Amino acid sequence: MRSGYFILLVLALFGCHKPKQAKKDGGGIPNPEISDNYEALASLANYKAWGVYNVHDPSCLKIGDWYYMYTTDAYYQDGQRKQGEKVRDANGALVPEGYIQIRRSKDLVQWEYVGWVFEQIPAAAVQHIHAQTGGEGAENMWAPYIIEYNDELRLYYSVSAFGKNSSYIGMAVSSDPASGWVDKGCVVKTTLESKMNAIDPTISTNYTTGQQYMIYGSYFDGLYCMELQPENGLAFVEGDQGKCVARRAQGKDRIIEAPEVMYNPETQYYYLFVSYEPLMVTYNIRVGRSKYPDGPYLDFFGNDMAEAENNYPRLTGAYRFDNHPGWAGTAHCGVTRGEDGFYLMHQGRLQPDNMQMVLHCRKIYWTSDGWPVVSPERYAGSDETPVVESEVVGSWELICMDKEDSGRALWQGQVLWGEGNLREEEIHTSTKITLSANHQLQEGGQWQLNGDRLIMKLGEESLELIVDRAWDWENNQPTIIFTGLNSKGLAVWGKKGAEII
Repeated sequence: MRSGYFILLVLALFGCHKPKQAKKDGGGIPNPEISDNYEALASLANYKAWGVYNVHDPSCLKIGDWYYMYTTDAYYQDGQRKQGEKVRDANGALVPEGYIQIRRSKDLVQWEYVGWVFEQIPAAAVQHIHAQTGGEGAENMWAPYIIEYNDELRLYYSVSAFGKNSSYIGMAVSSDPASGWVDKGCVVKTTLESKMNAIDPTISTNYTTGQQYMIYGSYFDGLYCMELQPENGLAFVEGDQGKCVARRAQGKDRIIEAPEVMYNPETQYYYLFVSYEPLMVTYNIRVGRSKYPDGPYLDFFGNDMAEAENNYPRLTGAYRFDNHPGWAGTAHCGVTRGEDGFYLMHQGRLQPDNMQMVLHCRKIYWTSDGWPVVSPERYAGSDETPVVESEVVGSWELICMDKEDSGRALWQGQVLWGEGNLREEEIHTSTKITLSANHQLQEGGQWQLNGDRLIMKLGEESLELIVDRAWDWENNQPTIIFTGLNSKGLAVWGKKGAEII
């Protein structure tokens, strides 16, 4: 979303991860055969082959038989392009730049690049930004959000200047998810004098009253909620900027941004996902919940997210399993509903240089007390075969998302130029645990499998972990995973050891 860090990047990538030889799939989940390294396809001229590559700030909606995904126009380059040089595709046509990217998929795994929304940034947005900045910014469009209302598709978009809260959220409509978008104008805008920042929209509807709300905002004073007119998707009261619904501790230096709201009819809660920390490195996802779409949103410990505190649960973070360089920047999420539940989608930046941006789509699971948690592995298809006790026995890799802010010096909440690599103490690396057949942990403790719930006791901690089958992207084979939260509201991830499967 913060374009100065990822538009027209010209740093060369080294230490690239190459996919291993795929092993026979014995678990009912097909090998996706997608490399994590896309340096050879990074150039804008190769956009038709991007698929899950160069994805940032995704928003996804199932429309007919297809999932359509809209993302910020961000992409990694290999350093061969000259400043100001235009890019042409294989047919010699100029490739658009600066607009919302469109992709589609039928399975949430293989994605087809469709094109861009708009052929130019709406003039009203550009004029607003330039009037505030003396002509700077408004060079591209950020952080879209897609919604359907009475058979009309509505796409909300952000235009801004990097590091400033002179920003503009507008809305476009279409009957075709791939084309025909017509701009309907401004929903909310902010100036250099505003407390908040008009970027990163997400829309939520009250399923009882039909009232509609937009939550938006970023580093500048947190996240705000304003009411919309459902009939036209614009502000209920023109000029309204709403009320604050989420802040964080040290908000003048540290990031909170990228709201995403979803409603789960089974728990009857609205969930507000937010992102913390710099997007290139320790970016991570937190979540709160409310009985109402406009809040108040409470966190894992019952704290109001509008207060200046750090909130939990924490669902993601920079991580590394064995046999892989690891991932940074695992945040700014979108949530979509599939045929068998909800899925969380976000960028992942390939370590060590964190310049290549790959779509991570993770299945969402629900704890017994109604909190969302996500799979430690990216989605590659489903195998509904229940996991049995004998399969749980063996060696596992375990990750706990327990690393907090490392105290880096930041500018506008982002890392300083040239400091985009993770420090070793910022990476959640895996440790080994062994579940023995006698229901003991070799490292001390006990475990029990009850259906899809693995109950693990470690000292004073009793963990409820949800078990499922998944694709092991680090080792190119089927695996078994678990996911859950500890008593501190931190994600606990596990993956069955590669040598056991």
